[in-house]
Amino acid sequence: MEEDNKTDSVRKFLDLVKKSRRGKFKVYIGMSAGVGKTYRMLQEAHALLKNGIDIQIGYIETHNREETHALLEGIPLIPRRKIFYKGKELEEMDVHAIINTHPEVVIVDELAHTNVEGSKNGKRWQDVSDILEAGISVISAVNIQHLESMNQDIETITGIPITERIPDKILETADEIVNIDLTADELIDRLKAGKIYDKTKIERALGNFFQPERILQLRELALKEVAHHLERKISIEIPKQIKLRPERFLACISTNNATAKTVIRKTARLASYYRSPWIVLYVQNNHESGDRIKLDLQRHLINNFKMATELGAEVIKVKSDEVTQTIIRIAEEKEITTICIGKPHLNLFQIIMRTAIFNQLLKSISATETDLVILS
Repeated sequence: MEEDNKTDSVRKFLDLVKKSRRGKFKVYIGMSAGVGKTYRMLQEAHALLKNGIDIQIGYIETHNREETHALLEGIPLIPRRKIFYKGKELEEMDVHAIINTHPEVVIVDELAHTNVEGSKNGKRWQDVSDILEAGISVISAVNIQHLESMNQDIETITGIPITERIPDKILETADEIVNIDLTADELIDRLKAGKIYDKTKIERALGNFFQPERILQLRELALKEVAHHLERKISIEIPKQIKLRPERFLACISTNNATAKTVIRKTARLASYYRSPWIVLYVQNNHESGDRIKLDLQRHLINNFKMATELGAEVIKVKSDEVTQTIIRIAEEKEITTICIGKPHLNLFQIIMRTAIFNQLLKSISATETDLVILS
């Protein structure tokens, strides 16, 4: 199964490479060092070579990890350029040589790296932008803690300030983002086995960065970032008429306290079952304005808003005498799949014959793909 997934991943990226003149951009993202991003990039490089793709290494950092280093064999390497800085000889990725060599795909590790002073670009992600503009596709890697918007959260979680960062817009330009995921136990086992750092650094790492609670929080951030990228990609690339809409629930409540409580609680359970976002909507008509509604009803309404928020709902309050139109408008704006209402205190025949709002609602949603659920 894992091999099939890897083959599918390579095939998808192969299709991306052939579509456009601007290079395609694929990023492997992980929660920390040692999850296997560089290893997976090199595995993919071998697979692409077997498919006749001209792929070369622009910059790679194996950190002397034996298994990763072994994968370098057979992959063409573009030599780094040497720079003398403050009396020391340093090496940087040679962007000029990459663009002149012009492989179809180039591997560029350490996306958040800060270049040596005097380089054309201050950051490696800027080098990657130049390479992409030259029509060369790039496979790169970065850890979640290097994302600019995560900076404060990461420092709070780890207690370590992150100086090398990339702007969020760089991931937004990526054609594909792949999360390299491990459990906290698996990552710590890799560390203890000497597969991440030299054995002299293991105890210190276990006492600082590599603590289970920290790893779990970083893992959650990485998973959320990849999910966000996927949602954005679906929203942009898939036509609305063929898109599978995720379930979204709209709970419509009034000042009727008992019915409102039922609608909120049952909609919360439905949303929890489907792991879906949900909204509580209260449409305030003129008869329920602040100077006309009884104080006890106001108090119950406020308590119901509070309960809905605690259960995870977004609460929307709208002043309008056009109740049906307001419900339909909010449902369209929020891409609601299911509208939930309380059971009116009449039998169904009386509702259809006498209740204008319910009748209008039935007619309005019959022309859409939105479901109506009456909660008893």
